[in-house]
Amino acid sequence: MAMRPSAPTGAEPAPADPGTRTSVMMLSAVVLLVLAVGLFGGRHDASSDTARLPPPVGQAAPAAPPPPPAARTTPAAPAGKHLPRSRPVRLLIPKISVDAPFTDLVIGPTGQLQPPPANDTNLVGWHAAGASPGEAGTAIIAGHVDTKTSAAVFVGLSQLKKGDAFSVARADRHTASFVVDSVEKFDKDNFPNERVYGDTPQAQVRLITCAGSYDRSAKDYTENLVVFAHLV
Repeated sequence: MAMRPSAPTGAEPAPADPGTRTSVMMLSAVVLLVLAVGLFGGRHDASSDTARLPPPVGQAAPAAPPPPPAARTTPAAPAGKHLPRSRPVRLLIPKISVDAPFTDLVIGPTGQLQPPPANDTNLVGWHAAGASPGEAGTAIIAGHVDTKTSAAVFVGLSQLKKGDAFSVARADRHTASFVVDSVEKFDKDNFPNERVYGDTPQAQVRLITCAGSYDRSAKDYTENLVVFAHLV
C-alpha cells in the first residue's frame, strides 16, 4: 500500500498589497474565463506533466489583457466571513474519506491551467495565483477522479450533497471550514466559465473533477463535476 505523501513545504506567501492583489485577481479571472476545464481524469495517453486544460471548442486561448486602471487601486470590499491569505496545506472531506495534501496549479505558457500530476492518486491542486481557500474570492481546488491504474482522490466527489461539510488546513495554522451549496455537472463543450471561475466578494470554493462517460477517441471525460461551497 502506497503511503500518503506528506504536505508540501514552502514559505508562507507574504500578504499581498491590496492594489497588487486586485490586479492579480482580475488578471487571473480574465485568464480563467477563457478556459474550459479538461483532464481531471488521468486516463489519457499523454504524460501527466504535459496534460493541459483545453480552451473552449473552436477558440485559441488568448493572452489576457491587463486589468483596467481603476481595478489596480480599488479592490472590491470583502463581504461576509473571510480569512487572510494563506497557503492551503491539506484538504479534509470526512464524508468521502479525503485527506490529501495540496500542490500549486499554475497557468502554463499557452494560457491554460495545468492539472495536478496524474501519477499521485492522493493529491489535490489549487490555483495559486487566485484566492486561497478561506480568503475573500473564489478559490479553485482540482483533483483527478482516476488514473490509468486506479481510482484517485476525487472518485467520491459526486457523493457530496448540499449541507455537507469539509475543511482546508492552512499554513497559518487556521482551518477554513466550508459547507456545500450545490453539486453540479456540466458538459465540457458548454462549461459555464464565468459562473464557476468568476471572482466573488465572499470566501467561496469550487472543487472540480471529471465526470460523465469516458470518450476513448478523445481520451477525455465528457463532463466536469463542480462542488460549490462557502466559508462558515
